[in-house]
Amino acid sequence: MFKIFQYSWMDVIRSRWTWAYASFFVLLFSVLLFVGGGGEKAILGIMNGILFLIPLISLVYAMMYFYQVREYVEVLLAQPISRKSVFAGFFMGVSSALCAAVLLGLAIPTFFGFTELWTFSAWFTLVGVSLFLTVLFTALALNVVLKYDNRLVGFGVGLLYWILLTVVYDGVVLVFLVLFEGYPMETPTLILTVLNPIDLARILLMFQLDYSALMGFTGAVFTDFFTSLQGVSIILICFALWLGVPIYRILRRADRRDF
Repeated sequence: MFKIFQYSWMDVIRSRWTWAYASFFVLLFSVLLFVGGGGEKAILGIMNGILFLIPLISLVYAMMYFYQVREYVEVLLAQPISRKSVFAGFFMGVSSALCAAVLLGLAIPTFFGFTELWTFSAWFTLVGVSLFLTVLFTALALNVVLKYDNRLVGFGVGLLYWILLTVVYDGVVLVFLVLFEGYPMETPTLILTVLNPIDLARILLMFQLDYSALMGFTGAVFTDFFTSLQGVSIILICFALWLGVPIYRILRRADRRDF
């Protein structure tokens, strides 16, 4: 598994698209910080970049890579190597390489003097959320590739996941709350919030950056709850579940799929 991890990591790192990905975030965050003047607009732009662009790029990039190496994977599966080792190695290699690109994109603007915008704990939260979203959507990408042989169908399903989690979900929750505004909705809204990793990431970022006024409706309702120790514990458990379930499904599908 380590050799497969090493191969895929080096393969992704050597790709010019990976460097273009890292350079894109360096440029984007630098421009946002310069143009925004270090105020709320700059912070909001960076958060939107993390919450919307990182899932999309991680998903599309990982799907392109996994479909590209599909024939090589089938050759490896003909060797005396366990399926779990093959897919776990590729998943860890691709996700860690994309995490390195995101980390580089966030670190360079900070290194050149933008640390006054946030504390170190807030910056590490920003990095942690970015890495979480990268690993999660890489895992979703591999799940889609394992399920759909047709690339067009696979990319369509992958983009549908991204649209549902980043755009449609909050709209559905808002409509749900408006329709049942006459009823106590705290508990249902709490459940709906933890079901979406994008909302969870947004809540954690808002708390750390102290910009709760910019928080979406689904997170604002439970600001008091999530600032408690119990609330933070629930967020961490949900993060672990959101990572654990897709990775478990990768290993399960790798064992059962007929290649």
